[in-house]
Amino acid sequence: MTATDPALTALAQGWCALSLLHGQLETHIERALQAEHGLSVREYSLLDVLSRQHDGEGGHLQMKQVADAVVLSQSATTRLVTRLEDRGLLSRYLCPTDRRGIYTDVSEAGAALLAQARPTNDAALREALDEAARNPELAPLVTAVETLRVPA
Repeated sequence: MTATDPALTALAQGWCALSLLHGQLETHIERALQAEHGLSVREYSLLDVLSRQHDGEGGHLQMKQVADAVVLSQSATTRLVTRLEDRGLLSRYLCPTDRRGIYTDVSEAGAALLAQARPTNDAALREALDEAARNPELAPLVTAVETLRVPA
């Protein structure tokens, strides 16, 4: 395979289209969340992920799992957790069964803010997808996003 191989070019073009779609979605959602709730997309994502934890077996996430879920490095995730904790939206505590582990929970204030922000996030996502669907290069990716079902 060479750099001028048509398949490689098509693959690269597909990757560029996916990257463009992601950037457009994130920018649109970021603006809406910042304007309405003072949250970044990453902050919203972190609150959302942590709000889905439960007290059952495997219900609390370790920092690496949280980092993977919000697509950040562990150090960036830790800094983000600290910022949200400083704002009173999260709290940290030691794992009761492993004193080396630290868990993070969404506070009442964080849960309330997340509940307020969720409709804004959903509406901004819908608007951004509708806009992207008008671009013939992005329309197939929008369809894929709309029909994707994550296994439970």
